[in-house]
Amino acid sequence: MTKTLFAAAAASLLLVGAASAQTAPAPAPEHASDHAHDEHHARPTIESPIEALVNDPATKAVLEKHLPGMDKHPAYGQFKGMTLRQVAPYSQGHITDEKIAAIDADLKALPAA
Repeated sequence: MTKTLFAAAAASLLLVGAASAQTAPAPAPEHASDHAHDEHHARPTIESPIEALVNDPATKAVLEKHLPGMDKHPAYGQFKGMTLRQVAPYSQGHITDEKIAAIDADLKALPAA
């Protein structure tokens, strides 16, 4: 039953707000990291949990472009710890390999954090 609920939630997530894609660059994050340069941190990647992508303003803008409203979905708490590749099988075909590749390309094109 959880899989069925998740599949329905993931499918409806991808249908909500498709026309409201955000393309403007987001401001730089305000927190320091544990990396060598205190003022910089590595941006989340396509292999990061969805929550990490949402928590970085620049990577969130990429998600909003391709999957608007993901962080506002009622089931967000259930899938935020998963990667897009992990969520894809439950999305009823809405998160495709092509969409993941497009998100990955946009993430890689972001300036270094």
